[in-house]
Amino acid sequence: MKKILVFGGTRFFGKKLVELLISEGHEVTIATRGQTRHSFGEKVNHVIVDRTNRDGLASTFAKGDWDIIYDNICYSPNDALAACEIFEGKTKKYVFTSTMSTYVNLGADLTENEFDPYNYEIRYGNVDDFSYGEGKRQAEAVFFQKAKFPVVAVRFPIVLGEDDYTRRLHVHIENVAEEKVISFLNVDARMSYILSDDASGFLRFAGFSSIAGPYNATSSGTYSLKELMEMVEKNVGKKAKIALIGNDETRSPFAVPKDWYMSQGKSIDAGFECQPLERWLPKLIEKLSQ
Repeated sequence: MKKILVFGGTRFFGKKLVELLISEGHEVTIATRGQTRHSFGEKVNHVIVDRTNRDGLASTFAKGDWDIIYDNICYSPNDALAACEIFEGKTKKYVFTSTMSTYVNLGADLTENEFDPYNYEIRYGNVDDFSYGEGKRQAEAVFFQKAKFPVVAVRFPIVLGEDDYTRRLHVHIENVAEEKVISFLNVDARMSYILSDDASGFLRFAGFSSIAGPYNATSSGTYSLKELMEMVEKNVGKKAKIALIGNDETRSPFAVPKDWYMSQGKSIDAGFECQPLERWLPKLIEKLSQ
């Protein structure tokens, strides 16, 4: 049994991670702001803390140590530095949820060395000082340059699942069903995705294995946005009203100008392979269309 701290963990793949850890019999503590109710009951310890408040974080975790810490809610270098300092000597492993958005240059089969956090210039600041992608780049840079404990940065693409509270896939299905316009920048562009079950599974793997450093966690295979919309059309039974460019109101969450997907070769070599996209995405679209 391991002693595990999870920042976040009440929604989507973070919740699935906690459920997985509980099922394995580990002692799990979740740390949240307390704004989202959790369904774990007495199976977890629950600490209410503001992840962005350094003093509060330091006070809350002044005592205790952990085998693994999972951080799903770090978005800035200041918050990363706080973790490096507060948890020094208190954890054997730190797993940071990062993103495909660390890759500034869009492209195909992007590998981990497309972004080097070990030599990236650190600029300290809070979440509002950076774009989402730059905030994650800066956080990675801090973790890998300042932490005294082993760190894994898990770079996720778009995470999909029935329980996706952001409803990024749902909106495509709903717009087709309601005959609303949805706009793209390039319908031939291909993107990376991962199923929420695989996302939680990879986080578990990252914590319990000996790996360290940045890792892409993504399904193999790709669909163009045109192919994705054709699957939606087939299941909904209506033709999509697709526009190019569009505006903020009509633009798809998947609107990218060119291919943007990652390689999972390094992760496979380490011992974890996500389900191929073709195995789960068509089924998920079918399920959400019902």
